[in-house]
Amino acid sequence: MWSVESSAYPPIFNGEKMEKIFNGQKKAKLGTEKKHAVVNVQTEERLKEVASIFEEKDWKYTIGLEPDKPEDITDLEILLNPPKPKIAEKKIGRNDPCPCGSGNKYKKCCGK
Repeated sequence: MWSVESSAYPPIFNGEKMEKIFNGQKKAKLGTEKKHAVVNVQTEERLKEVASIFEEKDWKYTIGLEPDKPEDITDLEILLNPPKPKIAEKKIGRNDPCPCGSGNKYKKCCGK
Protein backbone atom coordinates (compact mmCIF):
# COMPACT_ATOMS: atom_id res chain seq x y z
CA MET A 1 0.00 0.00 0.00
CA TRP A 2 1.37 3.43 -0.97
CA SER A 3 1.02 6.48 1.29
CA VAL A 4 2.36 10.01 1.28
CA GLU A 5 3.09 11.86 4.49
CA SER A 6 1.56 15.32 4.49
CA SER A 7 4.66 16.91 6.01
CA ALA A 8 6.89 15.57 3.23
CA TYR A 9 5.13 17.50 0.48
CA PRO A 10 3.64 21.03 0.56
CA PRO A 11 -0.10 21.22 -0.14
CA ILE A 12 -0.99 21.86 -3.76
CA PHE A 13 -4.06 23.77 -4.96
CA ASN A 14 -4.87 23.97 -8.68
CA GLY A 15 -1.35 22.90 -9.54
CA GLU A 16 0.25 25.67 -7.44
CA LYS A 17 1.87 25.41 -4.05
CA MET A 18 -0.12 26.97 -1.22
CA GLU A 19 1.67 29.37 1.08
CA LYS A 20 1.58 28.91 4.81
CA ILE A 21 -0.82 31.54 6.19
CA PHE A 22 -0.38 31.09 9.94
CA ASN A 23 3.06 32.15 11.11
CA GLY A 24 2.62 31.31 14.80
CA GLN A 25 2.45 34.92 15.98
CA LYS A 26 -0.55 36.47 17.66
CA LYS A 27 -2.26 39.42 16.03
CA ALA A 28 -1.61 42.70 17.79
CA LYS A 29 -4.54 44.48 19.36
CA LEU A 30 -5.67 47.66 17.61
CA GLY A 31 -4.60 50.88 19.31
CA THR A 32 -1.47 49.44 20.92
CA GLU A 33 2.22 50.13 20.35
CA LYS A 34 2.51 47.25 17.88
CA LYS A 35 -0.60 48.16 15.86
CA HIS A 36 -1.53 51.83 15.77
CA ALA A 37 -5.02 52.89 14.74
CA VAL A 38 -4.79 54.67 11.36
CA VAL A 39 -7.27 57.47 10.62
CA ASN A 40 -7.56 59.98 7.76
CA VAL A 41 -9.40 63.29 8.16
CA GLN A 42 -10.03 66.31 5.91
CA THR A 43 -9.68 69.34 8.24
CA GLU A 44 -7.44 70.57 11.05
CA GLU A 45 -10.47 70.97 13.32
CA ARG A 46 -11.48 67.33 12.82
CA LEU A 47 -7.86 66.24 13.37
CA LYS A 48 -7.83 67.90 16.79
CA GLU A 49 -11.22 66.39 17.66
CA VAL A 50 -10.17 62.84 16.73
CA ALA A 51 -6.74 63.22 18.40
CA SER A 52 -8.41 64.25 21.66
CA ILE A 53 -10.52 61.07 21.62
CA PHE A 54 -7.41 58.92 21.13
CA GLU A 55 -5.52 60.80 23.88
CA GLU A 56 -8.44 60.48 26.29
CA LYS A 57 -8.55 56.69 25.84
CA ASP A 58 -4.72 56.40 25.75
CA TRP A 59 -4.72 54.59 22.38
CA LYS A 60 -1.77 54.73 19.98
CA TYR A 61 -2.73 56.31 16.65
CA THR A 62 -1.61 57.81 13.36
CA ILE A 63 -3.72 60.57 11.80
CA GLY A 64 -3.37 61.66 8.19
CA LEU A 65 -4.61 65.08 7.07
CA GLU A 66 -5.79 64.65 3.48
CA PRO A 67 -8.30 67.30 2.30
CA ASP A 68 -8.68 65.68 -1.14
CA LYS A 69 -9.74 62.23 0.11
CA PRO A 70 -12.89 61.21 2.01
CA GLU A 71 -12.66 60.82 5.78
CA ASP A 72 -11.79 57.33 7.03
CA ILE A 73 -12.23 56.77 10.77
CA THR A 74 -12.95 53.03 10.63
CA ASP A 75 -10.27 52.11 13.19
CA LEU A 76 -11.62 54.67 15.66
CA GLU A 77 -15.16 53.29 15.26
CA ILE A 78 -13.88 49.75 15.87
CA LEU A 79 -12.13 50.86 19.06
CA LEU A 80 -15.16 52.78 20.33
CA ASN A 81 -17.63 49.98 19.47
CA PRO A 82 -15.81 46.63 19.78
CA PRO A 83 -17.63 43.63 18.28
CA LYS A 84 -19.56 41.63 20.83
CA PRO A 85 -19.10 37.84 20.97
CA LYS A 86 -22.04 35.82 19.72
CA ILE A 87 -23.71 33.47 22.17
CA ALA A 88 -24.93 30.23 20.64
CA GLU A 89 -28.34 28.96 21.70
CA LYS A 90 -28.55 25.54 23.26
CA LYS A 91 -29.25 22.88 20.67
CA ILE A 92 -32.21 20.59 21.27
CA GLY A 93 -31.15 16.99 21.73
CA ARG A 94 -32.96 14.12 20.00
CA ASN A 95 -34.18 12.66 23.27
CA ASP A 96 -35.13 15.95 24.95
CA PRO A 97 -38.80 16.84 25.38
CA CYS A 98 -40.16 18.68 22.34
CA PRO A 99 -40.33 22.47 22.79
CA CYS A 100 -43.80 22.57 21.18
CA GLY A 101 -45.26 21.19 24.44
CA SER A 102 -46.66 17.92 23.10
CA GLY A 103 -44.90 15.85 25.76
CA ASN A 104 -43.22 13.63 23.15
CA LYS A 105 -39.50 13.36 22.54
CA TYR A 106 -38.18 15.81 19.95
CA LYS A 107 -37.19 12.98 17.56
CA LYS A 108 -40.77 11.62 17.50
CA CYS A 109 -42.50 15.02 17.21
CA CYS A 110 -40.92 18.01 15.46
CA GLY A 111 -37.51 16.48 14.74
CA LYS A 112 -38.71 14.32 11.86
